[in-house]
Amino acid sequence: MKRLPNVLLLFFFVASGFSMSANAIEFRTVNAATVLYDAPSQRGSKLFVIRSDTPVEVVVRLEGWSKVRDAEGGLAWIEQTYLSDKHSVIVTADRADVRRKADDSSSLVFEAEKNVVLEFVEMAPGGWIKVRHRDGASGYVRANQIWGY
Repeated sequence: MKRLPNVLLLFFFVASGFSMSANAIEFRTVNAATVLYDAPSQRGSKLFVIRSDTPVEVVVRLEGWSKVRDAEGGLAWIEQTYLSDKHSVIVTADRADVRRKADDSSSLVFEAEKNVVLEFVEMAPGGWIKVRHRDGASGYVRANQIWGY
């Protein structure tokens, strides 16, 4: 009888670990312009066309389809073949300052306007994200100026 509580503790520990990993946010990038649907089928209503390189959050996966959320919070279905492992972010501020170092006093590398897509490189301490522009310039942007990380 003494071992039962240990077994229960182990069960709850393992179960909580699995649920935590299942709740991890997954971001993907659209690899080619395609139609988004209101249901996981090409027979569903066409909602709009999403452009290539747009970051999306995968909410649900179902038989070759993913329900995704965009930077504005909209939900729609996309065929999984249009999602890549590439990780991009999108500027949500009117203008995002990309700095040489993760510091507000660091020199400005470039500015990116709203809706510009940047490649996610890595998280940095203090609320910064390292990003790279498609022309190769890279630096650090405040996390509150972008979406998709």
